[in-house]
Amino acid sequence: MPNSSRTAIIELLTRVLCDTIPDISDGAFLSCQTKDNQESVLRAGLHILGEKKTRKILFMSTNAMCGYPGFDSWKQILNEIGVRDEYIEGIGDDSIHSLNTLIESEAMVRHAKLNRFESIIIIASPFQQLRSFMTAVTVVLREYHSCRVYSYPGIPLPWSGVSLHSQGSLKNTRIRLIQSELDRIKKYSIKGDLVAVEEVLEYLNGRDSLSR
Repeated sequence: MPNSSRTAIIELLTRVLCDTIPDISDGAFLSCQTKDNQESVLRAGLHILGEKKTRKILFMSTNAMCGYPGFDSWKQILNEIGVRDEYIEGIGDDSIHSLNTLIESEAMVRHAKLNRFESIIIIASPFQQLRSFMTAVTVVLREYHSCRVYSYPGIPLPWSGVSLHSQGSLKNTRIRLIQSELDRIKKYSIKGDLVAVEEVLEYLNGRDSLSR
């Protein structure tokens, strides 16, 4: 997070974790999680759908890879807890052979643009929510500026619990994964894969003014 003030970071984190979502969105995108953390996003997706805040639950259509159990596995779980196929939509294509937050966001935004979606809710595990949302905004600003993205954190799982994360290559408690995510935000911001904190805040201000 180069050159970002502490105040700006705290403001963004607060707004990401406590965002105001629209009455209805075109889709709720579940960020890929390992099996250890999948319950967080699947339960949040079920809740959003049950509250009729979204028309579809979206997630990557790939096979199991990089720690993600795969589309078929998640679809089966959602079916078992009462979500019908008509509310589930896979995104991505056969060209995807690896997964990370940027690849997922690019696939999600391109799917939204192709289908003329106007609004998407981003759902990730709480410790990953800030980076997932920042990545989604980064890609929206580059490729589909008129799309409004909103933040809805996944259901919290035990913070002291140990889980696999980051393509199944990082094992730690969810508490310690918070710092890992902040380190990644700093790294990817310097690299140019993420826009600055202030740009995300500017996007949110513009988005909310249009929603009034």
